[in-house]
Amino acid sequence: MGHRSDHRPARLIPLAFLITALIGTGLLCLPAATVEPGGAPVMTALFTAVSAVCVTGLIVQDTAQYWSFFGQVVILGLFQLGGLGIMSGATLLGLLVKRHLQLSSRLVAQRETHSLGLGDVTSVLRIILLVTLAVEAVLTAILALHLHLMYDEPWRTALWNGLFHAVSAFNNAGFSTYSDSLARFVADPVIIVPMMLALIIGGLGFPVLYEVSNWRKGKRWSIHAQITLWGSAVLLLGGTLVILAYEWSNPATLADQPVWQKLLSAVFHSATARTAGFYTVDVGAMEPQTLAANYLLMFIGGGSAGTAGGIKVTTFFLLFFFIWAEIRGNPDTVVFRRRIPHAIERQAMTVLSLGFVSVALGTTALLSFTEHEMGAVVFEAISAFSTVGLSTGITAELPPAGQLVIIALMFVGRVGTITLAAALALRGASKHYRYPEERPIVG
Repeated sequence: MGHRSDHRPARLIPLAFLITALIGTGLLCLPAATVEPGGAPVMTALFTAVSAVCVTGLIVQDTAQYWSFFGQVVILGLFQLGGLGIMSGATLLGLLVKRHLQLSSRLVAQRETHSLGLGDVTSVLRIILLVTLAVEAVLTAILALHLHLMYDEPWRTALWNGLFHAVSAFNNAGFSTYSDSLARFVADPVIIVPMMLALIIGGLGFPVLYEVSNWRKGKRWSIHAQITLWGSAVLLLGGTLVILAYEWSNPATLADQPVWQKLLSAVFHSATARTAGFYTVDVGAMEPQTLAANYLLMFIGGGSAGTAGGIKVTTFFLLFFFIWAEIRGNPDTVVFRRRIPHAIERQAMTVLSLGFVSVALGTTALLSFTEHEMGAVVFEAISAFSTVGLSTGITAELPPAGQLVIIALMFVGRVGTITLAAALALRGASKHYRYPEERPIVG
């Protein structure tokens, strides 16, 4: 009986997301949800609801022009619930896993990793909620004030646009109440920089935010926090350099911008390419090399137990440490003077492999339903699976069957990684027997 209950979180998470998406679909089908009378078709409502609750940002209809204020409120509610559910759900699963350890082991693990405590679950959720609301409130105030004073938006409009973008940014949702996303603000650092900081903070993951906020001099950060922070910095810098190298002279993207604006645009795109679907330059007009770099950035995604998708920063960089240890013939993988268990290696390889398989199957299915070129289809498949939301512009042109493939990729990419983590971490006790060993040829 206990074995079955241990796996219940792995079943409840996708079920909760599915029910939320279906409720959102029903609300978006109401006549009041659209600007034009009659309401949205079921497929349009379903696609938008799943994209919102999975905090992806891919759309088949212009959010600003197609959905009414009520419809936009529903969309905001969906990606707020999706973001909070992912952060709290993944974090609490981590606590649940630790509860299966003996008390002495838990105390040692807590002391050595400086991880979250095992206290009242309600207090943990309260902290997550407070961090979320605090970041969103500050960003809303900055955006609303600036939109009113500098862009002459009426206070009511400025407040709504500020709130919508603040919640969308922190939850890495990528939805915008402007038809051109953030392209109109490409030269406005007061809009771009706070938005970028919010999506980076949301994408780091709550365990990292918790450690950073509770850091004291002489206290050691956990391996997870160190890999996430250093890895995110490396990916942000690397993505920026690649974008600058290939888009500097591209007349359709950065060529006509002054140097400071090119730098701002490159940093912003490098940040949003791993987590959210906001854009300030035309993604479809980027050079093939830049799009290829986007494949990798999107596939990696953000931090674990955060609002970003992908296979996660820790998974990606741990694989490098595993490979380096194997090349050097070391029996143990050591990161920052800490040994990584072999079970983590298997989990990382499982997440990576299933991610590749999901994208490959999704790409193959999409190619069956569209005549778009391979590069654009691969981009869309990775963007959906990693819940990034960037698009080369083909999503709205896909037939219903193609849109269903995107819906499946978004759902698997967002919920599947959490469910997989729960299933791997909460699996039953080890067997009391082992089969004889044999070594097949590798490579």
